[in-house]
Amino acid sequence: MRTRRTTIAVAAAAALTMGLAACGGGDSSGDGEGGAGGAVAFDAAITSVVNASDAKGGTIRYANEGKWDSTDPGNTYYGYAWNFGRYYLRTLVTYKSAPGAEGATPVPDLATDLGKPSDDAKTWTYTLKDGLKFEDGSPITSADVKYAVERQLDKATFPNGPTYFNDFLADVPDGYSPYEGGKGLDSIETPDDKTIVFHLNQSFSGFDNFAALPATAPVPKDKDTGSKYKSTVVSSGPYKFSDYQDGKSYTLVRNDQWDPATDEVRKALPDQIEVALNVSKDDLDQRLLAGDIDVAVTQLGIGSAARAQVLADPEKKKFADSAPLNRTWFTSINGLVAPFDNIDCRKAVIYAADRTGYQTAFGGALAGGEVATSLLPPTIPGQQKIDLYPVKDEADGIAKAKEALAACGQPDGFETNYSYRAERPAEKAAGESMQQALAKVGIKLTLKPYPQSDYFALYAGKPSFVKKEGLGLQANGWGADWPDGYGFLAQLVDSRVIRETGGATNTSVRDPEIDKMIDAAVNETDESTRLAAWAAIDKKTMEGAWVYPGVWAKVLLYRPENLTNVFVSSAWDGYDYAALGVKK
Repeated sequence: MRTRRTTIAVAAAAALTMGLAACGGGDSSGDGEGGAGGAVAFDAAITSVVNASDAKGGTIRYANEGKWDSTDPGNTYYGYAWNFGRYYLRTLVTYKSAPGAEGATPVPDLATDLGKPSDDAKTWTYTLKDGLKFEDGSPITSADVKYAVERQLDKATFPNGPTYFNDFLADVPDGYSPYEGGKGLDSIETPDDKTIVFHLNQSFSGFDNFAALPATAPVPKDKDTGSKYKSTVVSSGPYKFSDYQDGKSYTLVRNDQWDPATDEVRKALPDQIEVALNVSKDDLDQRLLAGDIDVAVTQLGIGSAARAQVLADPEKKKFADSAPLNRTWFTSINGLVAPFDNIDCRKAVIYAADRTGYQTAFGGALAGGEVATSLLPPTIPGQQKIDLYPVKDEADGIAKAKEALAACGQPDGFETNYSYRAERPAEKAAGESMQQALAKVGIKLTLKPYPQSDYFALYAGKPSFVKKEGLGLQANGWGADWPDGYGFLAQLVDSRVIRETGGATNTSVRDPEIDKMIDAAVNETDESTRLAAWAAIDKKTMEGAWVYPGVWAKVLLYRPENLTNVFVSSAWDGYDYAALGVKK
């Protein structure tokens, strides 16, 4: 657990809205007619609401290629889990229910308004609305929110979640845990049942984005069961779990204690929500196209076989959206595993990689995205095109890779392992592309699949496991927690987020100079200078050859005809789940 001792004054809220303007677009022309919100056409849901309706009833059927990292609000870091979590969780702040960039606007949820900062933005105060209740009818108080934030600071119990509160709250003891005699934190005050005050160790003007994290979803202390709470989450949202079969399925039904008068964001249209887990990707896609499943919950897009069907058939294509994302698919190059402790061996991987093959693995230009040359995607404000490892063609890449191998003392190549998430065929295909390309310069890869639910907590994000198993290369991917330089890069390139308990999404970047640059960037008040600083951090990461950047992502989503209120939100990098309904 670490604390940075610099002062931050970031205009994050402004950057959030401005940065997402580039995420819209799309051609809404096409055949067919939908509801009042827009035509049923290819890319229509990127900028408008398709099949707009306020009709309630029916069941939405979700499916997941694997299973959640966790349904516990303190132990989840998948974007789809945050999106879906709004069915049964409410947070102090959330994001507006609207298409495109407008959907990334912070709005109050449990709170009556956005946070009220002190003059130096080191103290933030929120007031809860009246009429808020848990599913058992007990009132939601500020103490429940305070306890929720405190418990997720325990990264031994909850390794998956982000570390923002660990990093920014004042006076968090090393190894803090509410379960081991840890008292409540003085840096979170609850002067009455409606008021909660956060004291930070440094100024941060974008704190409303922290207040929108699942960590602020209230947890009743007397119902908390630690790591087992995921199966008994007490709902604060419009739905509650009626059945929880770990690794198999979830069923949610209406929570009659939720008061719609207190909620300006959630429509709560369906009567029931069903989730099937561990559904094979091909089966999921075919059931989605057939209308037997309504939503592929991970929003990774339809796979290669289904893409071919959809793009070749105009009647199917009009139900698809090629959505630009604040996301990069990449491969981490881990210096913990020899010989990647030598920068030239890391450079050899970047030069030898088959750029087109990697792009194809994720779906090509239309459904996968643009070949990346650095981590920051073009949708993030201030991104600069950086290409430190240009190759003219395959022969040029091989030649440069062999030069790098000679420089690192491995002229004949070496062997290493490549991890990926077992439920993700695109990551496997990207690994196979790397395997074939690197073999041409003598680097032998053995592919190692691990479950997506614990991929970062127990495997790729756990340094001791990485070193023990020789995971020199690791499939990775990242969508911005919110779309500015800090929201995208901080959890990817700051070495201080790496922890032995696992869970870090930065699995490879260990450079103290980058850490210093991050502190300077968040301390910068001038917007143009700050934007340039994040671009410089992106460049510094590439100079260290810590990652092969891969693909700036797009994803081909499919919305069956019976779904209503469908639109892509920049806040969720896909469809806004809380808005969806179904035709009865």
